[in-house]
Amino acid sequence: MPRILPLFTKALTDSWRSTIAWGLGLTGAIMLYLPLYPSIGGSSQMQQMIDALPQGMTKALNYDQIATGTGYTQATLFGLIGFLLMSLASVGWGAAAVGGDEESGLLELTLAHSVTRIQVVLERALALVVRVAALALLVFVLVLVLNRPAQLGIDVGHLAGAVVLFAGLALLSGTAALCFGALTGRKVYGIAAGAAVAVLGYVFNAVGRQSPNMEWLLNLSPYHWAYGNSPVTNGADWGAAVGLLGISAALIAAGAVALQQRDVGV
Repeated sequence: MPRILPLFTKALTDSWRSTIAWGLGLTGAIMLYLPLYPSIGGSSQMQQMIDALPQGMTKALNYDQIATGTGYTQATLFGLIGFLLMSLASVGWGAAAVGGDEESGLLELTLAHSVTRIQVVLERALALVVRVAALALLVFVLVLVLNRPAQLGIDVGHLAGAVVLFAGLALLSGTAALCFGALTGRKVYGIAAGAAVAVLGYVFNAVGRQSPNMEWLLNLSPYHWAYGNSPVTNGADWGAAVGLLGISAALIAAGAVALQQRDVGV
């Protein structure tokens, strides 16, 4: 009897070590940053340090928010170190899903079995979604555990919404990497595409927040779509969440169509 979702299952089992490694990295970052808040957040020394920095720099780094527990969590975890780690994990998985396999010659061997090209893309995309969701769930649980001890004052509903946007933002970079890997058959092009989504989104947000003349860049920044509303403090913009997930779904579909229509291994 044929297995259900065999490529999805294999993708998960083949990557369990990297999933655990990225989970440990996120755990380390959370345990390093969030427990520090009671000793530095809201203090006069912290406010003086923020005031001493150039205003453009504080806005670019979201440091104008860190005087509160919710703003500190948004700026340091979701907006910086967590965003970096999740983007790296998602882009790496997405680029390897099709482009990496084709470069190594394994994709041709896979297609020689009773699987279709569309099945390859969809099942490996599903594995990417599950891994990103697992890391996001880990972040939710850890922040929830530290919420009271670290005096962060985060509303649980706001935290849940922020985590959904956190996962959606990472997934957008990962699906861009998967799509371009399927389109070109090269892992490096997938990595470049996924990194471009993450880096340009961050840069456009940073530059757009510094000057009214540059605010138009915010409309081009997925980072701003997700975090412009400061979801840890104010709750999620669910329209932005739907938009991020919708674009990711479109990129997966585009990758499936691209792989279906071109020669593999050429």
